[in-house]
Amino acid sequence: MTVTASDHNGIRLLTLNDPERRNPLSPGLVQDLLEQLNAAEQDPSTRAVVLTGAGQAFSAGADLDFLKGVTTAGAEANYAHSRSLMRLFHRVYTFPKPTIAAINGPAVAGGAGLATACDLALMSEAAQIGYTEVKIGFVAALVGVILVRNVGEKHARELLLTGRLVSASEAYRMGLVNQIVPPEQLLDETLALAQEVSANAPTSLALTKELLNALPGMGLEDGLRLASIANAWVRETGDLAEGIAAFFEKRPPRF
Repeated sequence: MTVTASDHNGIRLLTLNDPERRNPLSPGLVQDLLEQLNAAEQDPSTRAVVLTGAGQAFSAGADLDFLKGVTTAGAEANYAHSRSLMRLFHRVYTFPKPTIAAINGPAVAGGAGLATACDLALMSEAAQIGYTEVKIGFVAALVGVILVRNVGEKHARELLLTGRLVSASEAYRMGLVNQIVPPEQLLDETLALAQEVSANAPTSLALTKELLNALPGMGLEDGLRLASIANAWVRETGDLAEGIAAFFEKRPPRF
């Protein structure tokens, strides 16, 4: 398996596991990761997912050995490969449970895109991140929409048009990552954040993610209408009833 899974008190840790090649997004790894995400969604004991890389890198991006053959394989093969990457980024971005990237080393091109698609990201102070596709004649099309939402248009244009790698401090300044931590603390800090997030009501977390994904493309009136529907719907859930009961009983909620 090019993706390994381990459980940490309700947190599913998914590790990209092709360290000798710096964890490229090969067709096999993409498929393995999609299957692991499906399993994590279906497992009620899994409350959040953490993504990281084995070895010295988070992910070097697309598998160039594979792309070398695909570029001459014709439109059908190229669209198939492009669609598989799109499914992965979309799956991570819209995953109903919180997703957090632990960027342990270079996150390059598609690897940067995978980290960007996560809800939150922690980054080793020794790591770098960059959307380097333009440097080899490729284009970071699939993650561009998400990147603009993360960092704004000017930063997104700078990152995508220069294709340069940026340091952890620069990534934090731009809003690409939420925290910078020493390398030896990265996994512990990420799992701790995942525990903090996943202690909240699962229904509320999933609905909040849906709203965050939908609202940027809406006008004010449509956005407020959607928000009011969500606000009304969540009142009928068991999570809200349990949260209110726990508040009055002065105890932690049991979601």
